[in-house]
Amino acid sequence: MDTYTAVKNRLMRLCEERHMAIHKLAMESAVPPSTIKNILYGKSVNPGIVTIKMLCDGLGITLVEFFDTPEFRELEQEIK
Repeated sequence: MDTYTAVKNRLMRLCEERHMAIHKLAMESAVPPSTIKNILYGKSVNPGIVTIKMLCDGLGITLVEFFDTPEFRELEQEIK
């Protein structure tokens, strides 16, 4: 799995767990809905850390909690 897919999957799972639609996450995180949609649907394959931090704030978690999953621990090296 690549990093982009891991970020997208984690974001989708967190929204599902919190029963949070894209619009609600956008309102809570101050990230435009279009930016969130671009991440989830593959138009933005390199979301910045500041954007991810803002999304974490809207989800009520820290960056450490966002990235502390087996998916991120087992990522393959991007540069080969």
